Amino acid sequence: MDVLGKKSLVLGAGRSGVASARFLAERGATVALHDRKPVEDWSDAARSLKDSHSIGLIAGDLPSWLLDQIDLVVISPGVPTNTIPARYVDRKDGEVIGEVELAYRFMKGRIVGITGSNGKTTTTALIGEILKAAGFKTQVGGNIGTAMTSLVETSADDGWTVVELSSFQLETIKDLHPDVAICLNVTPNHLDRYDSFFDYAAAKHRLFMNQTGNDTAILNADNEITEEWANGLRARTLLFSVKREVNEGCFLRGRELIYRSGGTETRLITRNDIFLPGLHNVENVLAAFAAGIACGAVIEQIAEAVRTFKGVEHRIEFVAEVSGVRFYNDSKATSVDATMKALEALADENSKTVLILGGRGKNAPYSPLIPLIESSVSNLILIGEDADNIEKQLAGVAPITRAASLADAVRSGYELAGRGDRVLLAPACASFDMFGSFEERGEVFKRAVSELTVLQAAEA
Repeated sequence: MDVLGKKSLVLGAGRSGVASARFLAERGATVALHDRKPVEDWSDAARSLKDSHSIGLIAGDLPSWLLDQIDLVVISPGVPTNTIPARYVDRKDGEVIGEVELAYRFMKGRIVGITGSNGKTTTTALIGEILKAAGFKTQVGGNIGTAMTSLVETSADDGWTVVELSSFQLETIKDLHPDVAICLNVTPNHLDRYDSFFDYAAAKHRLFMNQTGNDTAILNADNEITEEWANGLRARTLLFSVKREVNEGCFLRGRELIYRSGGTETRLITRNDIFLPGLHNVENVLAAFAAGIACGAVIEQIAEAVRTFKGVEHRIEFVAEVSGVRFYNDSKATSVDATMKALEALADENSKTVLILGGRGKNAPYSPLIPLIESSVSNLILIGEDADNIEKQLAGVAPITRAASLADAVRSGYELAGRGDRVLLAPACASFDMFGSFEERGEVFKRAVSELTVLQAAEA
């Protein structure tokens, strides 16, 4: 792809948009960066592009005279694809792509792409560790935190790039062709963006659209949506399951993880070797094993990487124990299904959970949480924009407390929890009502726990 001299418009001045604008300018494009927010509310990194890369900064409405000149639009994941500038440029024969597609057209080497409603970040990070342990040149990015365009310069013909890909990012791909493509699961999420669950699932399915018979697709045999996809793909398909044995792929038998291919079985590891809690993390490990094998890693190397993997920040992350109350940060749980998995992973018949819920809702029902709340949660603490809606749906299931801030929620959680109980931040909502990202929300939670630790130590 030659962008030299192309008049390019990047929509969205967040992390992805900043990376795209910088990437295009460094390759000779004339670039304008746009966001609806006033420029003074943009990040320092975004505002600095005006001087460092001669990039135009445009806030608010875009003038029609500018759209008439645009050859290329790059959409950030948070910007809907039906936005007027994108539709306008697409109609006049300009190209409209996303940051991931832009990066792919310049990327060297082979790609592992991971999507799914839950578990993407953990599995992406683990596969990265597996390929590094196998001695492969490996870099990790995408939705996990490092924009894919930032990985182009360090990509190598003999290397692997492991990328987490959201449904938003997959909406705008055209040529992206992962050598190994993984979908961990598809459950209701982002229904504030999509017209239906079918549309959301279709965006996930795009990950496989350019694969051939020389590639590998890895799918969850226990998920109704992904299981249906297995017979319709061109790529070689490996399945993974914690509920049944599969003919080609990885599965759980008792407490042993098994790989089966061509009628031959290989014992991988046992559940005791996995540091991460919960059956959903066994699924993630099975998918990662299948990916490692597909990439050519030796099983013993994969197993050692799994044994030493301690998880990722903001995903059922143990923070501290304060006077017998354990605090867990699962700020990454931005969907109801993710919150369910966190509750299942921490469930203990001898103790209870105080659950912090709330944020910006996604139009998904909270009622699926009810059985787990009834069995394992002593109290609910609600924060954020969707607190009224959550209380309406979960009223009477468990005692409900409102908190004005996350720090207040931490203090209330500590007061409500008994010795041996846990306080869990697993909001089932996006963070953007109160925070810039789920990472920021998790950091605020951890700081509040740290302050509580200091306070209790002073009072002791």
